[in-house]
Amino acid sequence: MEHIDAAVTNRFDTRSGRPCEFCRDLDPQFPHRRPLDQMVAGSRKPRASAHLTEDGYVRHRMLELRRLTSRVALTAA
Repeated sequence: MEHIDAAVTNRFDTRSGRPCEFCRDLDPQFPHRRPLDQMVAGSRKPRASAHLTEDGYVRHRMLELRRLTSRVALTAA
């Protein structure tokens, strides 16, 4: 493992990971995601960049964007 960057190793260390609260609260499909796609790094806030996988990151960003666009539509009317 010495050839793998320590930052990359820590990013995939699920022992300190936890489910993303933001995604859990807003995504009805959250329980059906792969377990790693649900997880964020334990030492970080539940933001898209804290997700352990790219799929988790993308789904988180989609939820953020959907939330922003629904707010804009509500305030524009």
